[in-house]
Amino acid sequence: MSNSNNNQINVPQAREAMDRFKMQAAQEVGVNLTNGYNGHLTSREAGSVGGQMVKNMCPVRTAKYERHNRIAMGHVQTLQYIAVITV
Repeated sequence: MSNSNNNQINVPQAREAMDRFKMQAAQEVGVNLTNGYNGHLTSREAGSVGGQMVKNMCPVRTAKYERHNRIAMGHVQTLQYIAVITV
């Protein structure tokens, strides 16, 4: 197994924007993130920042409503639509 790092930004000019995005996500989940090394963070805190970033990049939209069942009169059917928006 290789120890190479694949987490490199393909567009060097995007690094500043990604850093701002990471700071914003950390602020949203209440993690005290600093510029540079963040060895004081627990795995849970660091993971919550990454999870918040993914949540903001790939939002899931749901719609849920009830309607009368067309086959069984008097019954109500619950419908739920889930859509993931990807770029």
